Amino acid sequence: MLLLGIVASRMLARRVLAGSGLRRAVVSSRSLRNVLIYGAGCAGQQLATAMVHDAGMRVVGYLDDDRRLHGGRIGGLHVYSPQNLADLLLELQVTTVLLAIPSAPRKRRNEIVQTMLRHHVTVRTLPGLKDLAQGRIQTSDLRALEIDDLLGRDAVSPDGELLSRNVAGKVVLVTGAGGSIGSELCRQLIKSGPDVLLLVELNEFALYAVHHELSALLATQQHGEAGETRLVPLLASAREECRMREIMETWRPHSVYHAAAYKHVPLVEHNVAEGVKNNVFGTLVTAKVAAECGVDDFVLVSTDKAVRPTNIMGATKRVAEMALQALAELSARHPGGTRFCMVRFGNVLGSSGSVVPLFRRQIREGGPITLTHSEITRYFMTIPEAAQLVIQAGAMGTGGDVFVLDMGEPVRIIDLARRMVELSGFTVCDDVNPDGDIAIRITGLRPGEKLYEELLIGNNPLPTCHPRILKAHEAFLPWEELAPRLQSLAKAVDEGNVLPIRELLQSLVGDYSPDVRVVDWVHMERQAARQPPQVAAVA
Repeated sequence: MLLLGIVASRMLARRVLAGSGLRRAVVSSRSLRNVLIYGAGCAGQQLATAMVHDAGMRVVGYLDDDRRLHGGRIGGLHVYSPQNLADLLLELQVTTVLLAIPSAPRKRRNEIVQTMLRHHVTVRTLPGLKDLAQGRIQTSDLRALEIDDLLGRDAVSPDGELLSRNVAGKVVLVTGAGGSIGSELCRQLIKSGPDVLLLVELNEFALYAVHHELSALLATQQHGEAGETRLVPLLASAREECRMREIMETWRPHSVYHAAAYKHVPLVEHNVAEGVKNNVFGTLVTAKVAAECGVDDFVLVSTDKAVRPTNIMGATKRVAEMALQALAELSARHPGGTRFCMVRFGNVLGSSGSVVPLFRRQIREGGPITLTHSEITRYFMTIPEAAQLVIQAGAMGTGGDVFVLDMGEPVRIIDLARRMVELSGFTVCDDVNPDGDIAIRITGLRPGEKLYEELLIGNNPLPTCHPRILKAHEAFLPWEELAPRLQSLAKAVDEGNVLPIRELLQSLVGDYSPDVRVVDWVHMERQAARQPPQVAAVA
């Protein structure tokens, strides 16, 4: 009797700790969602333990890739093979799968998620290892999958020494500090503890928002030099030479990160002169003032649209790159001159100009998702990746360098849209599934839009000390030849002559192929006003 009592007590305790037995007697099975935990390792076991007291979900087992665990039990829960997933989901009536594989490569996570989405189950995930380094895992740590979980490649690991080389204990200036890239640059920079961080931004509310956020972020840091960083919010336009000179002469920054630019392709195509003013001459003004004020490193945030551009935005960014390359050649003639470099990367997930926020809004509204072409592809990276790349490239620059990221394979935008629909718990309405929830409508390419983007003009990328960052030395005009052409471009911009502006951009960027349509709003309105009124024909 004693032996039976001991065995029974142990079995009872085991069932209680495993989330069954007494718990099932209290909570009706109809009110619980059956879930499987993908990953029977430490994170998965901690998650199962934390969910014992969860009144909304019931763990019915583990899924794991390790064949040695299949058929066994961990904490009273069976470990199943993912091979027979369809039958398993039906048998156990599972509606949700929880990913507890924080150490798995992103490529493997992507494969698992795609498999789950094909079976129409909800997928939630734990944060990465860095986020779980301290404390026990809680059910509150679970979050819905974000689209950056499905990039299909691992994030580029930053080099701590490169991140801090041009930042720690120095005065750093960021233009466009209130934008998507600029604000993330500031978040990454304060981790390395600059002495002063100058936030230069033209938009008043954007500057207020980023200053408020960074101040709160600094207040939570208890240790290290980063907690002593001084933030200086400065309202200014990168195009105003007097204001930029006033700022740089006052604080004498060591490093400048130039993120201020107009980046939205259709808007710049419709406002040609302003796009050139901001992207070309804003960069030129800031760079020349930086050189005159003894800035050590100047880093331009560029774009893959500068490679064989088909739009004004891409052409202006390529001219900005060429201007920096020419200035770098001038600077190299004088020891201790400013080191100019540029960082070129693809689309950034979640930025203000990204398709992701647009697709999210359209999904919330019930669709349809609007897509310009079914075959359009883009390279993607996360905002933190982009910011870290910019900072690290600035530390590696020797003058005139064009740095690009090995971004893996490009992503078809229609596939991205489908994934976002499925991650939101809906189905795509198409020919295969006419009863789906969200339709995808093709609207046609916009003026200046390309089907695909490239990162290199030439085919000679060179490796750097960072395994995922490449360097290109691309052709440019020397300053003596470039300067008079830029003066002609400035004159055309001041006069607002769109056709001469396009012609001058073509002469500067040999592989620029503009759209045959001129869609600048002012130009089209003027052209319409010159046309004689239509007279109705008399029968």
